[in-house]
Amino acid sequence: MSVIQKIQDKYAKLMAIVIAVALLTFVVMLAFENGRSIFNQGPATTVGVINGKKIDALSFEKSIEQSEARLQQQGYPASMARQQAINSAWEQEKDRIIMSSEFDKLGMRIGKKETGDILYGPNAPQDLKQQFTDPQTGVYNAQLAKQQIDQMMKNKQTPAAQKENFNLYVSQLELSRMNEKYNSLLSHSSNFPRWLIEKQNADQSQLGKISIVREFYSSIPDSMVKVTDKEIEEYVNKHKKDYKQEEGRSIAYVLFSALPTAADSVAARQKILQLKAEFDTTKDVQQFLQAQGVNNYYNGYINGSKIQVATKDSIFKIPLGTVYGPYLDGGSYSLAKLVATRTQPDTVTVRHILISTSQPDPQTGQMTYVRDSAAAKKIIDSIQTAIKAGSNFDTIAVKLSEDRGKNDQNTGAYNGGKYENVTAGRMVPEFNDFIFGHPVGTTGVVKTEYGYHYIEILSQKGSSQAYKIAYLSTPIEASPETDANASNAATLFAGDSRDQKSFDANSEKLSKEKGINKLIAASIAPNAYQVPGIGMSRSFVKNIYAAKLGQVLEPERVGENYVVAIVTGIDKEGTQTASKARMTVEPLLMNRKKAEIIQKKIGKVTTLEAASAALGGKAIETADSVRLSGTQTSIVASEPKIIGATFNPANNGKVVGEAIAGTSGVYVVRVDNISATAVANANVAEQRKAKYQDAKTRGAYPQMALSEAATIKDNRSKIY
Repeated sequence: MSVIQKIQDKYAKLMAIVIAVALLTFVVMLAFENGRSIFNQGPATTVGVINGKKIDALSFEKSIEQSEARLQQQGYPASMARQQAINSAWEQEKDRIIMSSEFDKLGMRIGKKETGDILYGPNAPQDLKQQFTDPQTGVYNAQLAKQQIDQMMKNKQTPAAQKENFNLYVSQLELSRMNEKYNSLLSHSSNFPRWLIEKQNADQSQLGKISIVREFYSSIPDSMVKVTDKEIEEYVNKHKKDYKQEEGRSIAYVLFSALPTAADSVAARQKILQLKAEFDTTKDVQQFLQAQGVNNYYNGYINGSKIQVATKDSIFKIPLGTVYGPYLDGGSYSLAKLVATRTQPDTVTVRHILISTSQPDPQTGQMTYVRDSAAAKKIIDSIQTAIKAGSNFDTIAVKLSEDRGKNDQNTGAYNGGKYENVTAGRMVPEFNDFIFGHPVGTTGVVKTEYGYHYIEILSQKGSSQAYKIAYLSTPIEASPETDANASNAATLFAGDSRDQKSFDANSEKLSKEKGINKLIAASIAPNAYQVPGIGMSRSFVKNIYAAKLGQVLEPERVGENYVVAIVTGIDKEGTQTASKARMTVEPLLMNRKKAEIIQKKIGKVTTLEAASAALGGKAIETADSVRLSGTQTSIVASEPKIIGATFNPANNGKVVGEAIAGTSGVYVVRVDNISATAVANANVAEQRKAKYQDAKTRGAYPQMALSEAATIKDNRSKIY
């Protein structure tokens, strides 16, 4: 026991140190695998580093939010708007950092006076112009814009976030102005010296006549030459710029459809059939539809030519008050009830004055309260009385109308509340039925969800049958059973396919038994939010990047499918591998080796006749219209080496001393004659002017070149 005790006492401290080091090593490795420092276990706060300057995640998120809000207002779906906003914010930040360095070198600045010109000058931003254009004159009121913006920025009650967003907005405008200056500086510095134009004209005037003997590479079977990976690697290393690759991943995948089945379609049809009898007999169509969750019933007449329903001709023929269907309409079964018909104009021109009770919020689109109905009715009645007594419609409209669409959308000028050539269905039902149901010259007050309108019908065109139709639809949706079957099939496949060999074998089996084929998606970028052929899913892309080469991912629902994928390729940023570059490099190297075989067969070049004999009696061909550029002769049109040899003064009147390995074959060339034609368009001053104007028109956009030269670390894929 004493011996054991001595060993424990002697080595206890050493073992403690060994265990501590092992634990520390494990923690450090884990931290690096997760992309974080062991001293900072929170989420990453740096979106990227560009030329040594960090992009902070908090400020970057604010740029995303601004861009995202703008895209959603333009109608982008939320998920798409988010990803587009991330990409937009990144490009904006990247350009800002890269270009700011260039601006600093040149001493370029935007002062307060120029910022004022950006916001309030003749070329002010369109959104400011729309907000502060005088409705009576159609002129941008820069003074009012400045007054309100200054008041907002000085007011202590203005939320800090609002001020910050405005400052960010101004910064973006200033950056845009600086870019314009920089681009203008470069584009105006273009120069085309006289000697260069004269030299180009002289070169273009030359005309060569040559004779050749050629042997195509296709005359040698590919099986006669082999290209090794080492040869491809050596070639790529010598041409690294041409074989750059971005970071990317490739997958093979199988889709298990969760789309509705035939049984789901039958169930949807059965469901709507159960409602047909009640829909047919109901007296209050709108109430019935609302009870079924339909809140978009358009209770107005629409001309038959404007109704976009494939089965409309059949619907028009049924008796009033009856129901047609069910019929397939896209991905739904629908019923259509013919409520009423009448003859009405095709288009109507009207003007109106609106006193609002509610207005849509420009940000959310939701209706917001403005005033109560009684107050609005009192105002509109007084307007009607005043106009009947002789007051000017336009004067009252300018002062009182609250219609946000009353200004011309192109010029911003006031149009008197006038709507020209309105087609049925464009306006809300009450407004629609009044203007299409009364003759020209009619005036009256109409109540809609927006408030009270005083309307005057100015003119009407055409006449046709119009219909009031109520629609009830049931979407054909996948049942829980259908979804579960697809999920289970994907899970079973993934469970049996744990490596590349089993994945391929099971895919082949699935293809034969059920016609479900294995598909490929290549070069998926780390920041991608959708995969071609699969659909939009940022989480799916992140899972691809979290997996190792050859790893099969767990089934994931993307769109209407469950996806099982295996990572088949990992491309690191840098230079392509030999296997990746083989497809493009191998043909080049094969042609080089074939050229050596043909050149060896030709031997020393002496005459065309000798070369012809060496190649088994190949014909001697002539090309007599060879020019330095724009050569039309099909024999050498795509052979720059041959054209270059033709106009080498040392070759004039001689056989070129070596067989030339061209694009499509090996050529032995004799330059028979070099002459010159008249120089076309030889007004050098006009040519210089035209080239200068062309350069200015095309502009100089250095951002791409500067971006390629920059040192960029993009961490977006780790954060978003």
